[in-house]
Amino acid sequence: MSTAVALGVDVGGTNVRVAAVAADGGVVATGRAPTPFGDVEALVAAIAGLVREVEAEVEVEVGGERDAAVPLPVGVGVAGTVDRGGTVRYAANTGLSDAPVQDRLRASLERTVVVRNDATMAMWGESRAGAARSADDAVLLTLGTGVGGGLVVGGRLVEGHTGQATELGHVIVLDNGRRCPCGNLGCLEAYASGTSIGRRASGRLATWDRGSSMDGLEPVSGADVVAAARAGDELALEVLDEAGTWLGVGIASLVNALDPAVVVIGGGAGSDAFELLHPTLLRALRSRVFGLAGRTLPDVVAAELGDSAGVVGAALLARDHQEDRP
Repeated sequence: MSTAVALGVDVGGTNVRVAAVAADGGVVATGRAPTPFGDVEALVAAIAGLVREVEAEVEVEVGGERDAAVPLPVGVGVAGTVDRGGTVRYAANTGLSDAPVQDRLRASLERTVVVRNDATMAMWGESRAGAARSADDAVLLTLGTGVGGGLVVGGRLVEGHTGQATELGHVIVLDNGRRCPCGNLGCLEAYASGTSIGRRASGRLATWDRGSSMDGLEPVSGADVVAAARAGDELALEVLDEAGTWLGVGIASLVNALDPAVVVIGGGAGSDAFELLHPTLLRALRSRVFGLAGRTLPDVVAAELGDSAGVVGAALLARDHQEDRP
């Protein structure tokens, strides 16, 4: 069995998930527990407890191949805004605000701990061990409840001056467009998230007179729309066609600004609907990208690591931080 080099943590609104990760991105062992809401001390205690449990399991499974006296570094991904110091500035799903998660975990675990946004961690996972591992310049868009993003340039993770870069779901695709959950108008998230796809279908059903397999569903989820589209539902196909178009519009702006080699589409909704969104987003991308005749478009591909992207990326980023320390 592969030896774990680090531990990755994903803090979701329902569960905290911990994975021991090998150097190649393989997951060696896992654990999970309910996520405490709005209590940084309880969250830190839950993470620390899971880290110790999974680390002990790895020590047994690998038969003492690593030095058990040297604790594994820990990376933590949180859905929300996280600064370079690992303070969670705002995370609605976990009720955290100005929570110094990184400092508290370092004090509790006495080891290298790195806390970042969950999509940033997923980008690093796909970059090091997933769909973007062959590219030095790559973009990740995660479509789920919202739209998250990550960016690698020149083989390095882009975090920005404060650590809050790559909020790609809040790129404006239509001035004064639909209201986004962030409060702004016209964000990509308002058009291409799993949540927005479900809401769009619900709204269209009220005036749709040609029949739909989604009739009677309340609320309609993004997964419902994807399932209906796969069965040939005309309304569902139209809703996904529209979402794919707006996704392509957003990607065109990212390509114009960044010229990546690969654009990775992930997240629960992104992975589920990829083959349905892909043709439409490519048409929109081609029609809007600058200088199409003289450039090579990036490959737009599905994420490879699935639900493990965040924990794998978090673990490998923590390992990289540990190795960079003098």
